[in-house]
Amino acid sequence: MPSNLALHRFGARRWIARIMVTWGLVAIGIAFVNGPTTLYIGRILLGVAEAGFFPGVMLYLTWWFPRTVRVRLIGLFMIALPVSSALGAPLSGAIIEYLHGFFGLAGWRVMFLIEGVPTVALGIAAWFYLTDYPRQAQWLTPGEREWLHATMAAEQRDTAESGHTSVRQSLCDARVWVLGFVYFGLGYGLFALSFFLPTIVAGFAESFHTEFSTFQSALIVAIPFAIGAIALVIWSRHSDRTGERIWHVALPTLLAAITVPVAMYMRSPAGAMAIISLTAIGIYAAFPVFWYLPSTFLTGPAAASGIAVVNTMGAAAGFAAPYLTGWLLDLTGTSKAGLWVVGVVMFASAIVLLAFGRRFRAQSTAEARPTGASPTPRTVP
Repeated sequence: MPSNLALHRFGARRWIARIMVTWGLVAIGIAFVNGPTTLYIGRILLGVAEAGFFPGVMLYLTWWFPRTVRVRLIGLFMIALPVSSALGAPLSGAIIEYLHGFFGLAGWRVMFLIEGVPTVALGIAAWFYLTDYPRQAQWLTPGEREWLHATMAAEQRDTAESGHTSVRQSLCDARVWVLGFVYFGLGYGLFALSFFLPTIVAGFAESFHTEFSTFQSALIVAIPFAIGAIALVIWSRHSDRTGERIWHVALPTLLAAITVPVAMYMRSPAGAMAIISLTAIGIYAAFPVFWYLPSTFLTGPAAASGIAVVNTMGAAAGFAAPYLTGWLLDLTGTSKAGLWVVGVVMFASAIVLLAFGRRFRAQSTAEARPTGASPTPRTVP
């Protein structure tokens, strides 16, 4: 929350640039750690450095894009999630394997170095090229600046009239905590997809007597993520075209909840990958539409704090899931129980969202009123 409030105060250009430069420098530093203790410290600092980036960008996008096209544009940003997952495994594996000894460093150290340097460079670029608000965008024509500024000001005024503008109001609204629980479920599913998928593919050798090289296994792991990226784009566009939001989150979440435990029961690699691909479709398709929902009733400092709370609750899934999954694995000797828990958590999050759906729909209906070039509200600097 402090990071998002700082972004709201100091501006996205300064704060996102600061986050990325810090993030990159810490990653570079990890390449030169000299023992387990410094590695653990570096990993903690890396998490602290990057923590504010995603919720900060989600807040930033609400300053720029009208609600009629916001989901598809959130989707264009969030496509980085499945794409990085699809490319990250084979690229990281190739770096570790083929660049071992580069500059006299072990392969994993080279990987952190290569990841950190571009991040710093992009942070510097963000300082010079990001624009905080539409009215400051010199790369737009005066007419485009005025139209976009007036449109966003009117939308934020409508949200302020029927929603919240203060930190206290956002923290006292049950919808923020409902969204946090839903995002916990989505985060739990993303954990399962990201961490169980390589394990499942590696288990093909024992279950189906396959013989895949490390690189071939990485390519197989990339398939569901690539399919998920395509689904993310198509589903977010469909949500903007229809104007429907709640079911566009709940349906893919239910799809993922149902399919995630089934993969372990498939009797062929192709069948398992088909089911896992359906899980990826469900998880990634839900994300862009989900992140539209906070902006339907939060603006200004309320949006900064509310988005941060929701993101923090989702991030908690990445902390809780490994411990619970590991405990169930030790208890039962199989990963099946852990995946069933993933399915139950995701199913519960979808049901809770549907139960509260009427409250979100009422807000969306209020926001559907035509917006005009009204005076700029206080929440738009």
